[in-house]
Amino acid sequence: LLSLSAAPLAAGNTDERLTIVALGDSLTAGYMLGPDEGFSSQLEKALREAGHDNVTVVNAGVSGDTSSGGLARLDWAVGPEADAVIVELGANDALRAIDPELTRRNLTEIVSRLKDRGLPVLLAGMLAPPNLGRDYGESFNSIYPDLAESEGLILYPFFLDGVAGERSLNLADGIHPTAEGGGIIVERILPKVENLIAEARERKGG
Repeated sequence: LLSLSAAPLAAGNTDERLTIVALGDSLTAGYMLGPDEGFSSQLEKALREAGHDNVTVVNAGVSGDTSSGGLARLDWAVGPEADAVIVELGANDALRAIDPELTRRNLTEIVSRLKDRGLPVLLAGMLAPPNLGRDYGESFNSIYPDLAESEGLILYPFFLDGVAGERSLNLADGIHPTAEGGGIIVERILPKVENLIAEARERKGG
């Protein structure tokens, strides 16, 4: 993980450096993509193009990770340099038909720990595959809006919005986005990330 050695700038300076940690699974990690093609790299580039020159996005994605895995590595994956966190977990829980109540508990605990550290959170939602049935889908899909509402989080309802089910935007497995698909994800989530940056700067007094 990135360690920022530069001394913090004076409070109130909007140029103060910010580090966003993207905690997730293969969708965050950039499965089968080049080093500049994954979500974190594309997001950082898009932010700089939007004028956020001093925002760094750290890739804390681990392919295959479930919400349980994310919780287990939380303390070291989100290091002391973090100013804000994007939480993108749960896709593998659904693919493995893990009990949604366990996913809900894990995500709630992750958010609770991050809030205890004073870190603003952008929660990236996921939808259960339709083949798991209506009951599972309703139980799983409600996790993200419920948690965002109860904890006052910034919510991006569906991380794969505009990409899921689009053959040309996914790898041959039909699950993981191509670089182009990742670009669409970044374009669509960008306004929410800018909200996250604003919240982080407000908390830092900048």
